[in-house]
Amino acid sequence: QVQLVESGGRLVQAGGSLRLSCVVSGLTFRSYTMGWFRQAPGKERKFVATINWTDNTYYTDSVKGRFTVSRDNAKNTVSLQMNSLKHEDTAVYYCAASRRPYGSLPSLYDYWGPGTQVTVSS
Repeated sequence: QVQLVESGGRLVQAGGSLRLSCVVSGLTFRSYTMGWFRQAPGKERKFVATINWTDNTYYTDSVKGRFTVSRDNAKNTVSLQMNSLKHEDTAVYYCAASRRPYGSLPSLYDYWGPGTQVTVSS
C-alpha cells in the first residue's frame, strides 16, 4: 500500500520560514518524481515544485528564489523549504509521486498525500 504523509504545516508570520516534509512508503521512492502542490480555499490545486530521480528541480514562478525542494532517497523523504513566506502562500500543501520525469499538472501524478495546512499571517 502506497502512503505519502506530509508534515510541518502551521501558522507562521509573513516573512518567516517553514520546512515541509513528506515521508513515502510502499513504492520505490528513488524511481519517482516527487512534486509539491498547493490548494487555497475555493481554488484549484496548483503546482509548486518538483524534483525528479536525477535531482532536477522545477518551480512555479511565484516561489522561485524562496522555496527549495529536496529529497533524501535513504529516508524516502521529500522536503520543501519555504522562506520569505507571503500571505498568498497560504494553502493546503500536498506532496505527490509520479512515474514521469517531470510534471506540473496534478493529473500526471499517481499518488497523493492528505495534505498539510500552511497559514501565513500578514
